Amino acid sequence: GTIITMSSFHWLLAWIGLELNTLAIIPIIAKQHHPRATEATTKYFLTQAAASAMILFSSTTNAWFSGTWDISQLTNPMSCTMLTLALSMKLGLAPLHFWLPEVLQGIPMKTALIIATWQKLAPITLLYLTHNSINPTPLLMMGILSALTGGWGGLNQTQTRKILAFSSIAHLGWMASIITLNPNIMLLNLTIYITMTAPMFLLLKFTTSKTIKDLTTTWTTSPQMTTLMMLLLMSLGGLPPLSGFMPKWLILQELTTHNLTMTATIMAMSALLSLFFYLRLSYISALTMHPTTTKTPNKWRFQPKSSTTPITTLSTLSILLLPMTPLLYV
Repeated sequence: GTIITMSSFHWLLAWIGLELNTLAIIPIIAKQHHPRATEATTKYFLTQAAASAMILFSSTTNAWFSGTWDISQLTNPMSCTMLTLALSMKLGLAPLHFWLPEVLQGIPMKTALIIATWQKLAPITLLYLTHNSINPTPLLMMGILSALTGGWGGLNQTQTRKILAFSSIAHLGWMASIITLNPNIMLLNLTIYITMTAPMFLLLKFTTSKTIKDLTTTWTTSPQMTTLMMLLLMSLGGLPPLSGFMPKWLILQELTTHNLTMTATIMAMSALLSLFFYLRLSYISALTMHPTTTKTPNKWRFQPKSSTTPITTLSTLSILLLPMTPLLYV
C-alpha cells in the first residue's frame, strides 16, 4: 500500500494505496482477541476511513475544477486545505491527534512500532509531493500545536506507549512546520525519527516495559540495554551530541532564515516540554533502583528470545549520526 502511494502520480492510485495500507493493518491490530484491541481497531479504522474519504473528496473537487487527476497539479485552494486536514488526520497531527495515543495503548509493542513508523510514510509522501501547492499557514499552525500538544500531553502519562505516542505527535509537528519551506529537511527528520523510535519500541518490547514503573527493573535484565535506552531517550529529546539534535537544529535554522522567529522560538520551547518526560524516563530507567528483596542483583541471563541486532544497529545510528550533518545538508 505504501509503495503504491509513493509511486503514484494519479490521485485515485494514491487513494487506493492509502486504503490498502489501512485495511492491511486492521487485522494486525485486531489479532489479539481483547476488548482493548477491538476498541483500538475501531478507532483506527474510523479515523483513517474518514481521512481517506476527505482525500478522495478533495482530489475529486480538484479534478472537477482543474480537469486533471495529477497529484502535482493541486490548484484549487479548497482542495489544498481539505487535503492538508485529511493527511494531518491520517498522521495524527494536533488538533486531530486524539486517536493516536488511544490506539497505541490498546495494541502490542510490535504493532505500535508499525503504526508509529511505517504507517506515517504514505501520508507524508503525499504531503511531500504536494508541498508546492499547499498553504503553509495551516501546516505551521498545526506544527506548533502538535509540538506543544506532544510535550504537554506526555507530561502526566505513566504508560510508555502513550508517552511514545505523544513523542510521535511532537516529532510530526516539527516535520509539518518545515515541509512547505524545505521538504528535504522534513525527509531527513522523518528518517531520523524512525531510526530513533524503532529501537525505543524494540527496547521496551525486549524488557517488557509497559508502564514507567516497569522501567525501574530494566537494569536487572541488562545494564547495557539500560545505558542504551538512556542515550536513546536523550537523542529523542534532541540533545546536542546525539543524532536527534540534527533535525531540530536544521529546522530552527530554516525557520529563522524565513523570518519565522516567533515560530522557531515556540518550537524550541516545546522541545523543552518533551525533554522533561524523556529525562524523567531516563532517570527512572537508569538512575533509580527498584527496591529488591533478593540477594542477587541480576536475573538469570538466558539467551534473549528475540534478535537484538536491530536494536543495537538502530540505537548506534540514532546516537552517532550528528557529525554527518554537513554532508547531508549540502
